[in-house]
Formats: sequence, structure tokens, C-alpha cells
Amino acid sequence: MDLLREQMKREQEDKLERYRILNRNVRKGETLFTGSSLMEQFPINELLMTNDMRQVIYNRGIGGFTTTDMLQHMEEMVFGTEPSRIFINIGTNDIGNPAYRLEDLLERYARILSIIQERLPEAEIYVMAYYPVNETDKIPDGEWGKTAFVTRTNENITFANDAVEKLVKRMGCRFINVNEGLTDEDGKLKKEFTIEGIHMYANGYQVVLDNLKQYL
Repeated sequence: MDLLREQMKREQEDKLERYRILNRNVRKGETLFTGSSLMEQFPINELLMTNDMRQVIYNRGIGGFTTTDMLQHMEEMVFGTEPSRIFINIGTNDIGNPAYRLEDLLERYARILSIIQERLPEAEIYVMAYYPVNETDKIPDGEWGKTAFVTRTNENITFANDAVEKLVKRMGCRFINVNEGLTDEDGKLKKEFTIEGIHMYANGYQVVLDNLKQYL
């Protein structure tokens, strides 16, 4: 397990370095997607082409990141692109941590939003709802598979979405529920959309993009 953590940390550091270099040449004032793996794996630029959309969107998501990680790397993940609109999806790994506490998540999310508002007061900030999950038969073997859904439940995700929405509105930002069309009759992430119950294929992200189009 320690080897897996070390490998993930190296991969995260590599991504941060790539973002630092990419940020030197971005077009300022465009749209930014940022967060954890659920944002990193959003194939936004390919879907923009498929949908004949002309927006410029930079993706600075990093797999495995929590709100704590994001607070430590705001330059690479937010400020380096100097965006005019920011879409955030961060915190599912907080919820998936055995030590998860909603109060701690909200405190760190508030700090993230406050820092952005201070540095980029003109930027529009959109906070995306956490996606539902589904404990399918595709859960991988190993420690991650055993613990993936202990606290990362649809009940906890619903509570978190409600609390984050209140926080976001109180801070003058915008909360977007992007989950319409993602769930089955039981309120779970549709099996045809998900890789292993948490992450999604492009067909699921197309549904999310359809829900986002009015904001892009």
C-alpha cells in the first residue's frame, strides 16, 4: 500500500509540474475546470469538439486530491490560468476518507472559495454537485476496493451537497446540480455510465456537459 501511495504522489507531482509549465502559455480570462479525478477525467475538450462548441476550457484536476491538497496548490490548479469563470469539483476524496467529517470539508471549502474571491474578485465561481455513486460488481480488488464505499455513500453525498450548496450561496457563489440524468430509479449512478462505481465514462460526462451548457 505504501508503494501505491508513493506512486500516486509522484504522479500528482508530475501533473503539478506539467500544469506549471502549461500555465505559462494559457490564454488568460478563459474558463477553468479544477478539482480531483472526477474533474481531471472529464474529457471536456473532446466533448466540446463533438458538440461543436467553441469555448476554451482548461482542465486542472488532479486524481486523488482532497480539499487539503487543493489549498496547498492553488497556484497550479487555479491562479496560473487567471480564469474569468471557474468550475470546481473537489471533496469526494474527503468524503471517501474513513476520518471524514462534514464540518471539516465545509471549513476547507470555504477557505478555497475565500482565497479565490480575494485573488480573483471578478471571476465567476461555480461549484458543481458531487456525483452519485453505485456499488457495482466492477469494484476493483485490493484495499481501495474494500474501502471505497465505506463513507462515500449516496446518503453522505446528499448531505454534503445540501451543506455545500448552502455554503456556496452564503458566500455569493453559484452551486450547480449537474446530476440530472445520471441516476437510476434508486438514485444511484447508472451502471452504464460508471467505470467502477465512482468514476465515469464519456457517456456520463456528456450528461454532465448537457447540464452545464447554460453556464458555459
